[in-house]
Amino acid sequence: MQKVLHPIQLFDPASSTYTYLLIDDSTREAVIIDPVDDQLTRDLAVLAEHRAQLRYVVETHAHADHITSAAALIDHTGAQAATPEGCGIQPAAIQLKDGDLLHFGLQQMQALHTPGHTGGSMSFVWGDNVFTGDTLLIGGCGRTDFQSGSARALHHSISSILFSLPDHTTVWPGHDYQGRTSSSIAGEKNSNARITDHGQLRSVEAFMQLMDHLDLPRPKRIDEAVPANLTLGLRHDAGAP
Repeated sequence: MQKVLHPIQLFDPASSTYTYLLIDDSTREAVIIDPVDDQLTRDLAVLAEHRAQLRYVVETHAHADHITSAAALIDHTGAQAATPEGCGIQPAAIQLKDGDLLHFGLQQMQALHTPGHTGGSMSFVWGDNVFTGDTLLIGGCGRTDFQSGSARALHHSISSILFSLPDHTTVWPGHDYQGRTSSSIAGEKNSNARITDHGQLRSVEAFMQLMDHLDLPRPKRIDEAVPANLTLGLRHDAGAP
């Protein structure tokens, strides 16, 4: 019987960001996805608690609402950063392309290019799990009005890439603002009100119309977060070189 893989899910209340820790039981090698700078101490403690050796720090995209702790985690653990090639995070040692595999211990995780929220956004498949960042949220999806966002691209990423995964695949989003922790591909096909209408997939045109009229406020931290995240969290807003 195939072993069920289950991530450790961590939460940052300030940004409602989920961080995920994936550990290979046999070797204790690990991957962390979308870490947050304010949670560095917590994340290092969780790694120590689980006797995990961090191999990769992975970003789903260059975030606009929090600053990553990637550079700090690399300093503490010797891990490598693996980021989507299309995001322009130049200091990352590994620039991921669609279909690339990251190996840790006896495990592997596959990168899927799922643009739309940003031009470079990626999702990651690990066993029967998919980590969707801001591409697919529980009952929603990421906005498309900045950072090379495209509602047309997002519709394709969700309907043709993520929704092609097996229905039982567990969806682990990058955020949730209502305390929900996970969903499934089947659940999102049936009830995600952004991409579907009463369980029927919206047309590209209807989806674009909906996304163009969300009228969301500008992310409060975008001006500091995006530049910092393009350098793995090295901030330049406090006199740093």
